[in-house]
Amino acid sequence: MNSDMKHKKILEIVQHRLSCSAHNLDHVLRVYNLCLLLAKYESTVDLEVLIPSALLHDIARVEESQDKSGKIDHAVLGSVIAEDILKNLEYEEDKIEKIKHCVVAHRYRTGNEPKTIEAKILFDSDKLDIIGATGIARTFMLAGQFGQKLTINQSLNDYLKNNTVDNGRLKDVSKHTPFIEYEIKFKKIPEKLYTEKAKEIGRERLKFMEEYFNRLNLEIEGVK
Repeated sequence: MNSDMKHKKILEIVQHRLSCSAHNLDHVLRVYNLCLLLAKYESTVDLEVLIPSALLHDIARVEESQDKSGKIDHAVLGSVIAEDILKNLEYEEDKIEKIKHCVVAHRYRTGNEPKTIEAKILFDSDKLDIIGATGIARTFMLAGQFGQKLTINQSLNDYLKNNTVDNGRLKDVSKHTPFIEYEIKFKKIPEKLYTEKAKEIGRERLKFMEEYFNRLNLEIEGVK
């Protein structure tokens, strides 16, 4: 089976497993496209590692979403699931280990820092998809899915104390809001990116996001 056929098979498997509206195949394909874009600005990128990694990075998202205990991390579990898929597709062991690293390191909450250029590109691409116009759309998709309000009458510090645990996960996602997500997560994205092209894109996307949330806040307050 050639590389293109393997990628097609992986895509079919991923499409079958994903169900969350904000982490469905559309997200995977956007990350895939961003990976290919960022790879053009870097040298010695192994696409036979990067492409499967991009397609598989959220393979365990459903398991995490359905886990009431909060113990499942989709990046960690995803690397295990990815290994089984890749072995069945007869990938070489060296490639499998590199792809597993990309998958487990794409989420900074795991504490596994990206070490390879492929892992850094995947990390950057996944983070870029949560900011800018696409990030706004995804945030409100999730807000609607979980019945979130636009704003809450509570300080940010009080909210974090009452509705988050030590690893940053939410106790009750329905009490979260798009504004809080912007304040505690989106604003910090560009400074966490690795590749220069991703940083450039990230700054531009965040600027758009800032303008949107500032405008939305003015409209909510009846100023505009």
